[in-house]
Amino acid sequence: MTIPASPVAVDMGLSIEKMEKVAFILKTTAHPTRIAIVQLLAAQESMSVTEISNKLSVEQSLLSHHLSGMKLKGILSSTREGKNIYYSLKMREVINVIQCLAVCTFL
Repeated sequence: MTIPASPVAVDMGLSIEKMEKVAFILKTTAHPTRIAIVQLLAAQESMSVTEISNKLSVEQSLLSHHLSGMKLKGILSSTREGKNIYYSLKMREVINVIQCLAVCTFL
């Protein structure tokens, strides 16, 4: 049995700060529902919890858990209008990260 060679380090031109930000975004959005939320909010400026729930066919209680976590991490922002809470993307860079993953040939 042969042991595979160690991977060669490749400089991708990423600064420590950029690597940390990308890692943060990937960790925070690492769930299919969260990625779907980002896609919806990238297309619309803001949406209510009910609108997002209907579009994704996800129960509001589960959706609220995802939304509040993403808001707490600074990915989303929210505003209340009467009984409705509207969410929007606060950290727009998350769109770029998701778009990069969307064009990956290995997926």
